[in-house]
Amino acid sequence: MNPTSPTIAICGAGPTGLALAALLVKQGLNPKSITLLDTKPALDLTTRAQTASDPRSIALSQGSAQLLETIGAWPIHSTAIQQIHISRRGHFGRTLLDATEHNLPALGYVTRYATLVEALNNTTARSGVTTIHAAQVAKLEEHYQNVNIHLASGSSVSADIVIQAEGGQFGEQAMKKQSRDYHQTAIVAQVAVTAPIMHRAFERFTEEGPIALLPHKSEDNMLGARPDSTHYSLVWCVRPATAAKLIALADEAFLEALGEAFGTRLGTFRYVSQRNTYPLGLNAYPAVTQRTVAIGNASQTLHPVAGQGLNLGLRDAAVLARCLSQQVSPSALQRFQKERRIDRKMTVGITDLMARVFASTPDGSLPQTILGLSLGLIDSITPVRKLLADQMMFGRR
Repeated sequence: MNPTSPTIAICGAGPTGLALAALLVKQGLNPKSITLLDTKPALDLTTRAQTASDPRSIALSQGSAQLLETIGAWPIHSTAIQQIHISRRGHFGRTLLDATEHNLPALGYVTRYATLVEALNNTTARSGVTTIHAAQVAKLEEHYQNVNIHLASGSSVSADIVIQAEGGQFGEQAMKKQSRDYHQTAIVAQVAVTAPIMHRAFERFTEEGPIALLPHKSEDNMLGARPDSTHYSLVWCVRPATAAKLIALADEAFLEALGEAFGTRLGTFRYVSQRNTYPLGLNAYPAVTQRTVAIGNASQTLHPVAGQGLNLGLRDAAVLARCLSQQVSPSALQRFQKERRIDRKMTVGITDLMARVFASTPDGSLPQTILGLSLGLIDSITPVRKLLADQMMFGRR
């Protein structure tokens, strides 16, 4: 089979696209029938150095770690999350999710984005899948029997089935019809504290949005800490005007403001890395045509509350690989769409509700009061607490 005319083309070589390619081979598909279109150039020494220095951290659920293990991309350097402490600033009521209630080693794991991508790149390279680098998709032409993918370079690729795994590359206008602007900005950084609690993550709700702190053992001397000491990956969601003020602060003043918002559960905040900001919104449009389908961020971009975006995308990849292993045809895409409907709807719905309550309602309002009371209720009812943890770890199966 000519590798430029594959049966399946995957547009996007982020974690979801890479995982899908490896999962398809794991399910028994011929690797020469699969082509991965990567917008990035081939990894030379400069590109590898840039990738390795990527400071982003990501949270992987227990279910995602199990999925990655099946394709040889796990274990990797990561920090186990054994407990998740969920609370609301200035109010009673909290929920503590604990891995021991599920007889599992962890609820999830924190790792660097670069570490995960490197592991998946190695897995995909071993699988024999063809990768075309610097492949920017310019246009798709869908026909009755195939899809022509026109690249910005002027070349083209033909495939029976096309999977979009690169957020918003095509179908973008349709996605915008389903979008929501939360009027929030996420401030992302690495921070160090004086009293870390090993393996415990925090989700702290404030009037303007959640503060997430994910424990992460250092691979290097990040923030001046010794190797293997614990720092935290911070995602602080606030209104855009507040974010602009916080970003403008000197480090010491920023850490003081963070301590005032989060509290003293981890002692005091003493170091912060470079801070970056990202606007937050919802794009949920599970696009599917006769021969194309979108997964991961190309299908749904979620608010970071509860850290479900990548985990939902990996579940998309697992189900799609199974459906295509049964038959590479349009009917497989329809079956995939049907099987993923409930999990997508539940995950998008939960994150959207939590984001909207804290982004658009004032402190003390009825929705915030009800959600605050619910934290205490969830903590007191074991089956409900286990149901919440199960959804976060494994999704709707």
